[in-house]
Amino acid sequence: MLSIASRAVPARAFALALTLTFALQPALRPVAAQAAPRPMTFLDMQHLKSAGAPTPSPDGKWLLHTVSTPDWEQARSQTDLHLVSLQQGVSSSRQLTFTADKNETSPAWTRDGTMFAFLSNRDATGENGGNQVYLMRPDGGEARKVTSAAGGVSSFAFTRDGRWLVYRAGRTAQQQLYRLPMSALFTTEPEKLTSHAGGVVAWELAPDSRRAYFTGPDVDAADERLRREKKFTVDIRNAPTPLNSLWALDLEPVRAVRLTRDSSITVDNLVVSPDSRWVGFTGISSDRYARNITEEGINGDLFLLEAATGQVERLTNNREVSEGGLSFSPDGKWVAFSAPNDLTRYTMSNRRVYLRDVTARGGEWRKLGESFDGNVAVDFWSPDSRTIYFNEGVKATRQLLALDVARNTVKQVTQLPAALTVSRDDDAGVLLINYSDPATPPTLYTVASIERVGNKASWTQLSDVNPQLREIALGEEREITWTSTDGKPVGGVLNLPVGYREGQRYPLIVAIHGGPASADLLSFNGGYGSQVYAGAGYVVLKPNYRGSTNYGEAHRTAIVGNYFPQGYDDIITGVDHLIAQGIVDSSRMGMLGWSAGGHWSNWTLVNTDRFKAISSGAGTSNWISMYAQSDVQRNRQFYLGDKLPYDDFDAYWNQSPIKYISKAKTPTMIHVVEGDPRVPSPQSVELHMALKKLGVPTELFMYPGASHGIPDPRNRLVKSVSEMAWMDYYVRGRGERFNWRDVLGTVKGGADSSRANAGPTIVPDDR
Repeated sequence: MLSIASRAVPARAFALALTLTFALQPALRPVAAQAAPRPMTFLDMQHLKSAGAPTPSPDGKWLLHTVSTPDWEQARSQTDLHLVSLQQGVSSSRQLTFTADKNETSPAWTRDGTMFAFLSNRDATGENGGNQVYLMRPDGGEARKVTSAAGGVSSFAFTRDGRWLVYRAGRTAQQQLYRLPMSALFTTEPEKLTSHAGGVVAWELAPDSRRAYFTGPDVDAADERLRREKKFTVDIRNAPTPLNSLWALDLEPVRAVRLTRDSSITVDNLVVSPDSRWVGFTGISSDRYARNITEEGINGDLFLLEAATGQVERLTNNREVSEGGLSFSPDGKWVAFSAPNDLTRYTMSNRRVYLRDVTARGGEWRKLGESFDGNVAVDFWSPDSRTIYFNEGVKATRQLLALDVARNTVKQVTQLPAALTVSRDDDAGVLLINYSDPATPPTLYTVASIERVGNKASWTQLSDVNPQLREIALGEEREITWTSTDGKPVGGVLNLPVGYREGQRYPLIVAIHGGPASADLLSFNGGYGSQVYAGAGYVVLKPNYRGSTNYGEAHRTAIVGNYFPQGYDDIITGVDHLIAQGIVDSSRMGMLGWSAGGHWSNWTLVNTDRFKAISSGAGTSNWISMYAQSDVQRNRQFYLGDKLPYDDFDAYWNQSPIKYISKAKTPTMIHVVEGDPRVPSPQSVELHMALKKLGVPTELFMYPGASHGIPDPRNRLVKSVSEMAWMDYYVRGRGERFNWRDVLGTVKGGADSSRANAGPTIVPDDR
C-alpha cells in the first residue's frame, strides 16, 4: 500500500497520491468527490504570473522566455528564465534560474546558439550594484558573471559576426558603451567605446557588425544632475533639456562621428536597415513649447540617413501628425511607415502605410491599405518583402491581417474569437503568438508557417504559467451587438455570472473602457476584473461605445465635436438591450470606469439616476480646467470642437459634467492617483466637493504616485475591493460600503477578507 508522508506537499500532488491509493485499494473506501471550482477573486488577479521576452535560438529549436511572479504585498515582481522546445512545446518547459529575491531578464542567445546571456541583479552590492551580464548554457549549470560595471548594465547585444559583446553601463545620464571579445569574455578587461557628454541615451548595432549608432545629448546636463543630488527636486513643466544628436560608432578602428547637426530637432527612435545601408530616426521639435503631445506620445517627423555618405533626408514635415517609426523591408528595397490617412492636419482618420523605394530620394510615397476600414501598420514583413503583416482590432477581437504590397489589398489572416498578437523573429524566422480568450490568460504559442497561423489546432503551446486558473470557475463571455438611438449597431462584450440560469435576472455592472480610442475584447478577465464580478453573481457589460476603435473610422470619430451624447446613448441602449433580453434586473445596476471610462461615468451621473452606484476612476469633470492641467492638449481640443478653450469656452463648458452636477443623485465613489499627469487629480477633487455639498453619498480615494494608473499593487487591490463593496452595498443592499478588514485580512491571512481572498459567495438571486 502507498503511504503518504505527513509533511506538507503540494495540493495537486497530494490529490494524485490519494487517487493512486484508492486505485490500489478499492475496498478501503469510495473516492472523495473532487472539489468544485471556486469563483475568481481580486487576490487571484494579484497572483497572476506573466510570460515575456520570448527569444528563439538561432537554429529555431528552442525558446527562452521570462516568467514574472508578482509579490503584491511587497509591491514588486520577481523574474526567472525558462527554456522550452519549439517542437515539443510546453511539456518540455523547464526553469533555468531560481533566484527567489533577485531577477533575471533580457535573455539573448550567442550567435552560435551554444549559450545565452541575460541581465541579473543576483550579485548586486555597493558600487557595482544593479544588473550585470551573465552567461549560461541552455542545458543547465551555473551562470558565469561576465561584467562588473559600476552603476550596472542597462542593455547589451552580440554583434552578428559573433566577435563582440557590446553593452551600455554606468550611472543614469552617464552611461557609456563598452565591449568584450567573445573569445576572451572572462579574461579580458572591457574596452570603453564612448566617452560621450551626458551619456548614451539609445543605441543599436548595425547588422554588418561594423558600426553601432547611438543618440546622446549635445551637452552634459551636469547642473541638472547636481541639483537633484543636492535635493533641489522641484519638477519644472516643459523644462529645457539638451538636444540629442545621432552618432555613428565605428568598431574597427573605434571612432565616434556625429551625424546630425540640425538644431531644430532632437533625435529619437533609432532603427538600422537589415542591409546596414540606412538609418531611420524621428526628429522631435527642439522648441519645448512647440512639441505636440498626444496620448500616442510626442509627435515628430521622420528622417532617413544614408550610412555611406552621411546624407540626411527629411521624409515628413507634418507638425501635428503622428507617424510611426520607419520600417525597412528584408530585401532592402522598401522603406515604410504608418500615419493617418490625412497628413495635412491633426485628425483621427484611419492609419495607412506609406511606402517608397528607399533609394528614391525625394520620391513619391504610395499610400497602402485604404480599402480596409481600420488602422494599417507595419508589424513585420514576409521574408520575400511582398507582404506586410499587422495586428489590429476587429470588433471585439484582435487579429492578424496581411497587406499585399503589390496589389494594395488587405486580407484577414486569423478569424478567432480572441485577442492575439503575432510576431516574427527575423533572425530565426520563428513565428510567435501571444494569445488570450475569455478562458485563457495570455499564453505563448508558435506555429510552423504563416499559412497555418489561422488554424489554432496547428499551433504549439509554449507557456502555461497560471495552471491554478483551471480550478477557477469562470462566467461565460460572448460578443454581443445591439442597436443605438440613431439606428446604428453597437458592439461589446457580455460576461455572464458563474452558474448563469436563463430566465433569471441578475444585477448589472457596466464597465466602461478608457481611451476612448480603445476597445474591450474577448480576452481574459477584462473590464477591471469582470470575472470576479461574474463570480459574485453579476452580469458585466463592456460596451464598445462610439469613440471606440475596431468598428471603423465613422464609429471612432462620431463623438468628435460633441463628445458625450452619442457614446452615452450607445451605453444606455446596451443596458436596455440586456433588460429586454431578460438578463438584467433594471432596479440593480452599477457603473464603473477609468480614464475615458471615468469621463462617461461622470456624464452618466448627471444624466440619469437609473444606476444605484457609480465608481469614477480618473475621470474629467471640467474640460476647461482639464485642458491646462493635463499633459495632453491637441487630441482633447480635437474632440471638443477643434478650438482652444480660450477661443470658445462654451464648447468646453457645455460638455463638462460639472456644469450639470446639480442633477447628480447616484452614490459615487471616486478614485484617482494624486500626481496623475493625464487626468489630473483636481478633476476628481472638484467632483467630490460638488457631491459633498449636494449631499450625494461619495468617497474620494487618492492614491500616491505620479502615473495615470495606480502604481502600487497593494493600492490596486484596495481600489478593486472597495469598489466592489460600494457596488454590493448600493446595488444589492449587502455588506458595508467598505471596511478595511476586507483588505487587511488578506495580509493577515484572516477569514474576513472574503472579497479579496476567500472569494465571494454565489447566492442564487430570485428577485
